[in-house]
Amino acid sequence: MEKYYVVKYSGQFGFIKPWTAVRDSETFSQQFLTPSIVEGIEKKLFPELLAEKYNGKIEKIKRYRLNYQGLDIQQERTWSKGGFTANKEKGIWKTNLGILNRGVMLNPNLYLAFDNRDDALTALSQTVCLCRNEDLLFPIELLEFSSIEFDEIEGFELVFTDVENGFKVGHNRYNNATEMFGELRVFGNPIRS
Repeated sequence: MEKYYVVKYSGQFGFIKPWTAVRDSETFSQQFLTPSIVEGIEKKLFPELLAEKYNGKIEKIKRYRLNYQGLDIQQERTWSKGGFTANKEKGIWKTNLGILNRGVMLNPNLYLAFDNRDDALTALSQTVCLCRNEDLLFPIELLEFSSIEFDEIEGFELVFTDVENGFKVGHNRYNNATEMFGELRVFGNPIRS
């Protein structure tokens, strides 16, 4: 039976933009982390991994679990890449501003599992974010679990697959935009009361 050193992170809100939501006017947070997101978190926690040649696998984070208390719709003002413009057509002012509705996770908890206590202690001393820099999660505690006990933590976890027997979850920015696949597993009730 495997033993995990688990760092629990928590924050007030979090948003994971789905890879399909490039131009959607209403987007809800994705409830799982893709392989490239986990790899990005790992490289943030352990910057020495940035110097290594990409080998296609996540080195230190063995598993994760994500749960939250609900979703809240927030509005975000956007404009096109070229900056703000305004012009008058037939007496009506038009701009390139837009309003997006984002469904963000409220009070997300992220559990990162390591098989090495030193790696967990390194992670315990740092913050992480769920894809967007303003969505900080802060380390709360270090826990020790067996793999069976870890499966009792309620939440979502995407099990990464090498072949297309899962569903497509995006493109890996660390590996020439290759397609990523996974199987979503739901443990208990991932939406806390």
